[in-house]
Amino acid sequence: MIYRKINVKERKLALDTAIAFTGDGNAVAWRGHKTGKLKFPLVVSDELESLEKTAALDSFLEVLGLADEMRRIYGGVKRRSGTARMRGRTTRKKVGPLIVVSNDRGVGKAAKSIPGVEVVSVDNLSVLPLAPGGVAGRLTLWTASAIEVLGTRRTKGEGMKVEA
Repeated sequence: MIYRKINVKERKLALDTAIAFTGDGNAVAWRGHKTGKLKFPLVVSDELESLEKTAALDSFLEVLGLADEMRRIYGGVKRRSGTARMRGRTTRKKVGPLIVVSNDRGVGKAAKSIPGVEVVSVDNLSVLPLAPGGVAGRLTLWTASAIEVLGTRRTKGEGMKVEA
């Protein structure tokens, strides 16, 4: 894996900025997500962490109001041709919602079958899943306990304070 060292303060500022952009509805819509009239940030109950079936997660996302987003994701898987396919990059898929949980009790396994949907623990949160391709504003679902963990982490001084 190719990586580059980055200053600690710069990395924390980038993470805080990417987190802040998940709460901005205009940035999320500008990135291409179909959100309708949802209010941001999207905070859901901790029961989401215990969903173990893909069908249950899919129906939950549709009930939440992300039916257009799910259609966009499912229709966005494209097969590449030529040199890219020869090098192992066979498919291109759209990036969908990111689910941030405090502890994964099965939702990670349920999300594997939905293209573009990722599940990340709040302890392993980085800029890469929050701003894929370097563009901030990914559609992100936060569980209530993940918000609490993120808040306690910020009060301990592990992150920088970003004024809005």
